[in-house]
Amino acid sequence: MTSYEDLAKRLGVNLDTETLRLALTHRSYAYEHGGCPHNERLEFLGDSVLGLSITNLLYRSFPDRSEGELAKLRAAVVSSKALARVARAIDLGEHILLGEGEIKTAGRDKTSILADTMEAIFGAVYLSLGFVEAEALVLRLVAPLLDDKDAIGAGMDWKTVIQEHAAQAGMGAVVYVVEGEGPDHQRTFTAEVLIGGTAYGTGTGRSKKEAERAAAEHAWERLDPERRA
Repeated sequence: MTSYEDLAKRLGVNLDTETLRLALTHRSYAYEHGGCPHNERLEFLGDSVLGLSITNLLYRSFPDRSEGELAKLRAAVVSSKALARVARAIDLGEHILLGEGEIKTAGRDKTSILADTMEAIFGAVYLSLGFVEAEALVLRLVAPLLDDKDAIGAGMDWKTVIQEHAAQAGMGAVVYVVEGEGPDHQRTFTAEVLIGGTAYGTGTGRSKKEAERAAAEHAWERLDPERRA
């Protein structure tokens, strides 16, 4: 069994080798091999297939959720972090065709490359087998993330969630206070989020953005009734 056949079997789709190879061809590989076709057009197509499949699932599965809540769930499930999580679970990285530069910089485990390739596969399945098969693949691989709180949390834009909640509830301005410590090459940041002057959460990270995101998530754990229950 070839590497492509093994991957197709793992995906559970009867996708021909040529189309699957195209879906796995990163632009860095194409540039180093005479400008051969790469997967970005399939990625563009697969992004829409993924979005529609998940949107349809959320609409039917959560009749009591508002449009805003559904949009946040969808954003979390189709985020690069969530898709890369799926890709790692099926060892997709080992099959991706990369240029030497990407190989040397651990491109096979880069979140962006894994997520983009996952979308390209969805696009390839749609193009070759139709929407029903493509949607089935999306639901088989991605839908389980809806039950994975870690996966949802990793893909959620917590700062936007906090900002919108504070505005809707009239809680006052959202302010992040960030401090850093340690040498420049190994700096750690701690953030505290204040809403209307009251502290609601703290978080740490290797960058200010990461620390602020962690603080916002911590604050939401205190503010969300479902999490407090």
